[in-house]
Amino acid sequence: MKGSESRILTTHAGSLPRPPELVALQLQVSRGERVDRTALDAAAAQAVRRIVARQLELGIDVGNDGEQPRESFVTYVRYRMSGFSGESARPPVRDLAAFPGVRAIVQAQARPNLVAAPPRATGAVKYMDRSPLDRELSGFKNVLEGQKQGFVETFWTAPSPGIVATAMQNDFYRSLEEYIDAVADALRTEYREIAARGHVLQIDAPDLAMERHRLFADRPLADFLRFVDHTVAAINRALDGIPPERVRLHVCWGNYEGPHIFDVALEDLLPRLFPARVGALVLSMANPRHAHEHRVLARLGLPRGWLLVAGVIDTTTNYVEHPEVVAERIELAARAAGDPRRVLAGTDCGFDTSTGCGCVADEVVWEKLRALRAGADLATQRLF
Repeated sequence: MKGSESRILTTHAGSLPRPPELVALQLQVSRGERVDRTALDAAAAQAVRRIVARQLELGIDVGNDGEQPRESFVTYVRYRMSGFSGESARPPVRDLAAFPGVRAIVQAQARPNLVAAPPRATGAVKYMDRSPLDRELSGFKNVLEGQKQGFVETFWTAPSPGIVATAMQNDFYRSLEEYIDAVADALRTEYREIAARGHVLQIDAPDLAMERHRLFADRPLADFLRFVDHTVAAINRALDGIPPERVRLHVCWGNYEGPHIFDVALEDLLPRLFPARVGALVLSMANPRHAHEHRVLARLGLPRGWLLVAGVIDTTTNYVEHPEVVAERIELAARAAGDPRRVLAGTDCGFDTSTGCGCVADEVVWEKLRALRAGADLATQRLF
């Protein structure tokens, strides 16, 4: 994984806005409706070309396909794994339950959300069909080969076994832990193939923070931390054989605009992440609830060799961060990490984690990424 040797590199957390025609087709598929597969594949391919070109145009150094061909960052696994059917009913996030006025605003603005009622585990979970992954990776490679310039490095996202097991509820396994282990075994196929194709593997693990105020909202903190420990151990087993420096771990508290007053503190969480066999941590550091936690990083430090992908762009608001604000956040992250060469500038989370349900307008996303690049350039002048 490339660090910032002479300048601050820019990246993002994975998902970028999908065009309306692709969203419509993906929603049809999710509802079980018949869709022209050729039309869907063509729309996805066109979207990937657009997304790659926009990232390169804006100076994103470490980029991906924007997750364009997938319906969401987690529920897409139902098309590749056995064992899923029916519908889950996830517990609400605690802060939206505690603030009815905020919940009413969110519900009034809600669009079809595939993560709100995903399928559940009703049978043994096993990885069955690699062809969608192969199509996505090959399609991305073809798009990259058609560009005049390329990324400094590429990354590819895949979910944590913990977010699959908490978002897609369990009717089959004897315990949550057994379910997590089965999902981890299945995801090993995807993790290894991504690394084998030369991409940095990003494991999306909002469960390692968000489930404190969701599944574990009414339980002691110790219960949640045991869940974190078990999930990190399962991730490590799934990563067996993959060099840690080829993996980054994305942790966040939920990509939604809300009070977030019940979020687990980074101080409680961070030491439980250190055993992860990864080479970088992608962390939300821009949103108002966690912008102060660079102090925690400075106090506790990062494991030797780890990079920090600091979230310096908020993905839940249509405010466009001023480049000076971005630069200031990068400087704080560099101070916390102890070395600017260990810091990349990124976003708090994805911009379209479930197809068509992003909080930020398409055109504003690109302005935010433009500000990310400009802020990284300012920080480079000051730090190097």
